[in-house]
Amino acid sequence: MAHESGSSRAIIAALIANLSIAAMKFLAYLLTLSSSMLAESIHSLADSGNQLLLLVGGKQAKRQASPEHPFGYGRERYVYAFLVSIILFSVGGMFALYEAYSKWQHPHGMEPQWAWVPLVVLVGAIIMEGRSFTVAIKESNLTRGSKSWGQFIKTAKAPELPVILLEDAAALLGLVFALFGVSMTIATGNGLWDALGTGLIGVLLVCVAVILALETKSLLLGESATVDDVRAIEAALVGPGVSRIIHLKTLHLGPEELLVAAKIAISESETGAQIAAAIDAAEKRVRSAVPIAAVIYLEPDIYSEAKAPQP
Repeated sequence: MAHESGSSRAIIAALIANLSIAAMKFLAYLLTLSSSMLAESIHSLADSGNQLLLLVGGKQAKRQASPEHPFGYGRERYVYAFLVSIILFSVGGMFALYEAYSKWQHPHGMEPQWAWVPLVVLVGAIIMEGRSFTVAIKESNLTRGSKSWGQFIKTAKAPELPVILLEDAAALLGLVFALFGVSMTIATGNGLWDALGTGLIGVLLVCVAVILALETKSLLLGESATVDDVRAIEAALVGPGVSRIIHLKTLHLGPEELLVAAKIAISESETGAQIAAAIDAAEKRVRSAVPIAAVIYLEPDIYSEAKAPQP
């Protein structure tokens, strides 16, 4: 699918950027022993691992359904996205907070001859991360529509683009924090500024990780179709042989796979063959209106007020 290929492009762009940036940051750390640069090195390394996890999750989700997993493996993408949030919290956020605490207890300045190195690296990293972020924004805009960025991240059923967006945004803001801490340390010779920048990076990563975990948890538990898709399904179900919908439930089996289960009202006078034809026609209408409706179960029944869904 076009959306899936767009997610892969954003992931690969972020992976290339983060691997390059991680190497530059670590070199700057070795030359300056700046805790901000070490925290940023681990941050970029963790992001690189996260992008690999997203790629693996996408590949695993494409496996064919099996007797053990009859609805397929679409939710693998949610599992790997949840792992991303755990790594970002532990490897990225908690490490940065520990490093900030350690540097705060034992502050030190930077060697004057290497003071320019982290500044050059951070400015270069901001440029590279900005390009990666631009790719993520461009690919997200293809599916975001009129939604705000907050709504897009909250309601997106495919986890990859929201994850990349939040990671890239956190990376850019983290680089600004690092640049602040390093610049102030160079200007004042006081290593506490470096510790402060590192602490800000840690807090930022923990907050982003919590947001990702909460959103991915909702997808793992199982979310219904969007409001627009539910309305399209309801409109498509009612037609020849189907007078109304008695009950309807939807569930995402994966980002591009939707389960539709409905009890539909039919006429008492219809024969078995007529009922089967009405159900087949209703399924075709639903798949035409909402192509991701991969699995559809329709149960025919005679409508009565007693069987109507309760408010």
